[in-house]
Amino acid sequence: MSALHIRPHAAIDFLALGAVVHRLDPGVIPFRQARSFDVHVSGGEYNVAANLASCFGLNAAVATAMVDHGIGELVQSRIREMGVRPFYKHFKHDGVRGPNIATVYSDRGAGARAPVVFYNRANEAGALLKPGDFDWTEIFAAGVKWFHSGGIFASLSETTSALILEALQAARGLAVRSFDLNYRAKLWATLGGANKGQEVFRRIVSEVDVLIGNEEDLQMGLGIPGPEVGAHRSKLDSEVFFTMIERVRSDFPNIKAVATTLREVHSSNRHDWAAVLWLDDQRFISPTMQLDVIDRIGGGDGFAAGLIYGLLAGRPPEEALRLGWAHGALLTTFPGDVTMAKVHEVEALAKGGSARVQR
Repeated sequence: MSALHIRPHAAIDFLALGAVVHRLDPGVIPFRQARSFDVHVSGGEYNVAANLASCFGLNAAVATAMVDHGIGELVQSRIREMGVRPFYKHFKHDGVRGPNIATVYSDRGAGARAPVVFYNRANEAGALLKPGDFDWTEIFAAGVKWFHSGGIFASLSETTSALILEALQAARGLAVRSFDLNYRAKLWATLGGANKGQEVFRRIVSEVDVLIGNEEDLQMGLGIPGPEVGAHRSKLDSEVFFTMIERVRSDFPNIKAVATTLREVHSSNRHDWAAVLWLDDQRFISPTMQLDVIDRIGGGDGFAAGLIYGLLAGRPPEEALRLGWAHGALLTTFPGDVTMAKVHEVEALAKGGSARVQR
């Protein structure tokens, strides 16, 4: 029996806490030459909820900031389309400076040209969220199976990390609690640097059951010793990751599972893709797949969603890992940050399906 105690019945299967953003995507055209772009609604934590609702049919929710203006209305519409239940803290836009829903600018790159991502997070409503903005007692009283947040949201302000801790403490004993490290050095540079980031992350991780993060996240976010970041070796080597997990466990005995994707990037459109899971002192490794990538953003959130779906559904750990691996792979074949896959497609790929024409 798994060490993850998942309640059998709840009004909400999965609840995410984080900031939503809108991403402007000119496709393969660099922004300096762009004439038009698609608008994607995104957010590291929200994406997992959207994937679980749309592809896997779960009752998924998001607690987030919402701005009462046209971009906010667009975002709310997309959240409804994905089938995610919202818990909003509303902010009124002053017509000039905000508060704003952050903008992410991201082209897709092509071949030898890497994707380029930059931001405008000035006066972001999500960064204004603070303890007391959501009634966790009422939310968790209705029943929540799984609570999730992440490192990008934690790095937006002093108050967002405090809000994550408030929610994690409210969820203790009531839901499985997960955290995606998602360490971003640029964001932490504005809040006190790497030392401050590690201090905050270590406090948060002491409250969670499931940790998602790669080698660099574990090193930079938690200060766990590991190989030199950027060292020339295969990014598909799982042994180093599992060695680092033993160090994580010694520092954080509360952690019951750790998972990550492994990705070797050959070009913007050709990646090797695998994933690993440590659960109940056992190691699980997916097969390695070659990806032909259309849009890589959101692949990790796609992996997290498939893995969490498998664990919530009571699937064996190896099967849950394969569902995450398969869904993350499929997500890179769609434009945008959230899924367009259906669960039967994920199941087929997880079992070894191919890209042959379906007639």
